[in-house]
This record gives sequence, C-alpha cells and structure tokens, in this order.
Amino acid sequence: MEELLKEYVPIIVFIGISAFIGLALLVAPFLIAYKQPDSEKLSAYECGFEAFDDARMKFDVRFYLVSILFIIFDLEVAFLFPWAAAFKEVGWLGFWSMMTFLGVLTIGFIYEWRKGALEWD
Repeated sequence: MEELLKEYVPIIVFIGISAFIGLALLVAPFLIAYKQPDSEKLSAYECGFEAFDDARMKFDVRFYLVSILFIIFDLEVAFLFPWAAAFKEVGWLGFWSMMTFLGVLTIGFIYEWRKGALEWD
C-alpha cells in the first residue's frame, strides 16, 4: 500500500504546484494592477467599430473574409502537424492526399488574393 502511494507523490506535487501557480495568476492582477481607469479604458470595443452604434448596422465583408482565411489556414496547420508526425507511416497515398489538400487551399488563397479580399483600404 505504501509503495502504491509513493507512485502518486509526483502527481500530487504536480497538482499542488499547478494549483499554486493558477491561484497566483488569478490573484496577482488584483494586487499589482495599475488602478486608475478612465472612460476610454472602460468603454466597450469590438471589431473596430464603436460599441454604441446601431446593433443592426452593416459590417464590412472583409471582416468575414479575414476570419474565413484565418480558419482555413488554422485548419491547414492542424492537419499538417499530425501528417508530418506520421509521415513515414502514411505512404504515397497520404503524401498525395496532403498535396491535393494543400493545392485546393492554395487555389482558394490565390482566388481570394486576386479578388482583392486581402486589400484593406
């Protein structure tokens, strides 16, 4: 029984250190933060627009295009890491599947670039 408990000591120490660091990070801002708020700091800000305008106002479509681009390339990276880690095991089928995936993404990127979706004027 005592031998079994000794195996759990590193886990308990890890949980204790994690809890201490987590609590320290939660409490520290309240203790050391600069506390002189002004109206500009307390005002709401979102997406480059004033927060007090009409909620039904039209947003520029470029916000959506940039977010879609971010999601596309974020997914690309999410698929590339496991593929690269298992590169030896996937073989030629896995290689050409990934090249097809990257080709489709590249064509989409070139299409958005030529349509001017990346221009922010």
